[in-house]
Amino acid sequence: MPFLPITVDEMNNYGWDRPDIIIVSGDAYVDHPSFGTAIISRVLYNAGFSVCIIPQPVGDQDYMRFGKPRLAFFVNGGNIDSMVAHYTAAKKKRSDDAYTPGGKAGKRPDRAVITYCKKLRELYGDIPIAIGGVEASLRRFAHYDYWDDKVRPSILIDSDADILMFGMGEKHAVEIARRLNCGEKISELTDILGTAYKIKTTDYEWRKCTECPSFEMVKEPTQSSKKQYAIATKIQQDEHDAVRGRTIIQKHGKYIVVQNPPMPPLTTKELDEVYELPFMRDYHPSYEKFGGVPGIAEVKFSIAHNRGCFGACNFCSIAYHQGRQVAVRSHESVLKEAETISKMKDFKGYIHDVGGPTANFRFPSCQKQLESGLCSGKKCLAPKPCPNLTVDHRDYLELLRKIRRIKGIKKVFIRSGIRFDYLIADKDEEFFKELVLHHTSGQLKVAPEHCSAQVLSAMGKPEIETYLKFKKRFYELTKSVNKEQFLVPYLMSSHPGSTMKDAIELSVFLKKEGLRPEQVQDFYPTPGTVSTCMYYTGLDPYTMNPIYTAKTMEEKAEQRALLQYFLPQNKQLVLRALKKYGRYDLIGTGKDCLVADNSPNGRKTHQIKKSVIRNKHKPKKK
Repeated sequence: MPFLPITVDEMNNYGWDRPDIIIVSGDAYVDHPSFGTAIISRVLYNAGFSVCIIPQPVGDQDYMRFGKPRLAFFVNGGNIDSMVAHYTAAKKKRSDDAYTPGGKAGKRPDRAVITYCKKLRELYGDIPIAIGGVEASLRRFAHYDYWDDKVRPSILIDSDADILMFGMGEKHAVEIARRLNCGEKISELTDILGTAYKIKTTDYEWRKCTECPSFEMVKEPTQSSKKQYAIATKIQQDEHDAVRGRTIIQKHGKYIVVQNPPMPPLTTKELDEVYELPFMRDYHPSYEKFGGVPGIAEVKFSIAHNRGCFGACNFCSIAYHQGRQVAVRSHESVLKEAETISKMKDFKGYIHDVGGPTANFRFPSCQKQLESGLCSGKKCLAPKPCPNLTVDHRDYLELLRKIRRIKGIKKVFIRSGIRFDYLIADKDEEFFKELVLHHTSGQLKVAPEHCSAQVLSAMGKPEIETYLKFKKRFYELTKSVNKEQFLVPYLMSSHPGSTMKDAIELSVFLKKEGLRPEQVQDFYPTPGTVSTCMYYTGLDPYTMNPIYTAKTMEEKAEQRALLQYFLPQNKQLVLRALKKYGRYDLIGTGKDCLVADNSPNGRKTHQIKKSVIRNKHKPKKK
């Protein structure tokens, strides 16, 4: 099937006078199931609606390309948050954008959803506007905005949209379109699961719900206001469960934002139907002259077999967006997609990934969650696996074996996240052995993130001993099959809970383990996560205990540099940090030292400090 229309000529080729729905997106149009706009547009079209797409509009003429849609505008900021797309964790402007033709930055505005909605209101008045995608989903309540360094109201207030779809939006989108098509007003769509809306306080009919502290209570940069923000965060996280989640309200002046309980995740049959829609699996041909859209490269020959993540790390937005309950596709559906990929003209025989948010999850974390929901305030895997956890890789292993047998497929790799703590908890090593033998492309990426117990606890990650156990066994298995393969650990600096002492501890750990990470991530406080709440409030929302957070760019730069102490460009930052915190024992050329000080006074200063440290503990002569 051809691409859905992004021009009037293409709309005419479909035989439409005007579309039922127009999707406005911060991304270029890529018709691949890894792109949210592609999924929602195909699902709506499959449900019988005419859908046109306006990718990355700039001027009024872009917004007015198709005229006024019959039913509504659906707006999203793109596959990733527009602010994250534009700025690094150090708030420096990025020069590239993988979801834009040619990979050049600047084609989407900051806070794209707000900008797009305001322009649509200006041009079309009271046309129904529904917003969704990651950018809207994570901003459904009052939220701390790292880039403004303040609490902003719900994006429903800022954007003046009518309804917000949070989570994966297939069911929500079709339900909204169908009910508008039946003549209901957008203001009447107040009972759709997985949506939020705003209503005037005077018009709100009180019903059973959970109320979290208002925007007015959480917006001020005072300690009492921050405490209310932490309380609000806990409520919002705890109620984000499709089984036990309740309606939440939050007052915003003369408006009340109402969030209905989450939409249940798609069943296997429903998920299969989505992924079997006739995607073109490529970017729109009009982008060829710009060199295409770089974002397709990593996913073009990849397969998503699941959604959701019960790992639920505190810094990750997946659990708050997709949910903690895992949904999976059938073997038949995944194999059908693999067959399709194997016949693509530019396929070289390598499936880059068979994964998802966490690649090796194919089952619910336990049977209890299906009836009662996931436990509130508890982790399935951290700090140690729950006794009720179901650990089973057999179904995933069988799926991978079937894909390997397809004609034309040489190798099947796993590049998205393998949850190593879940893997090492499996007493049956059959999957582990085949992962090493067949599915590792020289390097396997895993995410220990840190080594400090208090930092890992704040992250919601397992203890470092779990990683070390996994690492030991990985290299044993690798050696047993005569392969040269390596673990590539993801590491994070400056996460809440990480002091300079913890950062130095991590650099010492890396030196001891012989690890020289090529890339590290400075903690990025994005809306909607528990870790961002910690960063802003200085409180753990689940204990209300104070938690240290590196706030200054100077300290964040030092913590980050310590993770790559071996790079010449980091030398002065590392020296500064070690001297500032009295760790002269790590300066020098000894086997345990991180960096040498070759400055004119460096050697002398180091010797004096070392002598002082040694003499301090020297027993007095009698």
